[in-house]
Amino acid sequence: MSNDEHNSKGRGGRANAPDETDIIQQEWALARPDLPVRSIGVITRIWRIAKLLSDDRRHTMNQLGMEPAIRDLLANLRRSDPPYRLRVGELAARCHVSKSAITQRVERAVSAGLVRTTSARVHLRESPASNDKRAVWIELTPHGKELVETTVEALLTHEDALVAELGHAEIANLSDSLRQLLGHLEQRVHIDGIRFEGSDF
Repeated sequence: MSNDEHNSKGRGGRANAPDETDIIQQEWALARPDLPVRSIGVITRIWRIAKLLSDDRRHTMNQLGMEPAIRDLLANLRRSDPPYRLRVGELAARCHVSKSAITQRVERAVSAGLVRTTSARVHLRESPASNDKRAVWIELTPHGKELVETTVEALLTHEDALVAELGHAEIANLSDSLRQLLGHLEQRVHIDGIRFEGSDF
C-alpha cells in the first residue's frame, strides 16, 4: 500500500465528506440552475484557507517574536548567494514593495543589528559589473543570519505539520494545480492599487 493510500484510509473518508462549501454550491445550483457554480468549490475554499493560514501565520510569527516584514527582508537576503547581500532595488522587487517601504524595513533591521548597509564602492573590486556607485547594498549580519534561519526552520516545521494530512502525491498535484491557477490569475486579474506584498519565504 502506498503512503498516499494509507493516508487516505487513515482519514476515514473525511476528504470526500461534503462540507459547507459543497452545500453552498449545491444550493445555488438548485436555486439558479443557469448559474456557473463550479468556481465556488475552488475559490470559496481558497478564500477560507487563506484566512485560516493568514491568521495562523500571524499568530506563529508573534510567538516567534519576529515582525513578518522583517522576516521577509531577512529571508530574501539569506536565499541570495553568500555573503547574503542585495541592492535596495533588488530587495524591494523581491519583497514586492516600494523602495521607500523597503528602506523603512532596512532601518529597523539595522537598528536591531540584523543587517548592515554598505555603498557600492566597497564592492566594485568584487563585482566590476556593479558600476552604479550610488547603489546601496544591504547585507545580513551573523546575528541576522542566525535569527532568520532559526525562525524559518520553526515556521516550516510548523507549517509542514499543517499539510501532513495530505500524501506526497496529493501535495505535488495540489501544488501543480495552484501554480497553474495562480499564473492564470496573475495574467488575468488587474486591479489598480492592489499589490501582492511579501515573497513568503
